[in-house]
Amino acid sequence: MDINIDQLKKKIIYRSNYRGTKEMDKLLSAFTNKYINKLNELDLIKLEKLLDIDDNNLYNFYNNLETDFKIKENNVSSLFKNFKYNKEK
Repeated sequence: MDINIDQLKKKIIYRSNYRGTKEMDKLLSAFTNKYINKLNELDLIKLEKLLDIDDNNLYNFYNNLETDFKIKENNVSSLFKNFKYNKEK
C-alpha cells in the first residue's frame, strides 16, 4: 500500500481542527501543529488512528482519567499524553 504523505497530513490536520468540541479542536490542533512534520509515516498512521477516538475518551486519556476502553500505548499516544497545551495561545 502506497501512502501519499501529504494527503495523510492534510487529513490529520483537518480532523484535528474539526472535532466537535472547541476544547478538543484547540488541544488537538496545537498538538498536531507541533508534531506533524516531525513524525514518520508509521507515526502519522498512529496519529490518524488516535484521532479516530471520540473526544470524551481522548480528553480523559490526556488528563489521566478513566476511559471506556484501553487506548493503545505507543510513541504517538505518549507524545499526546505528555503534550503541554498552553491555553493562552
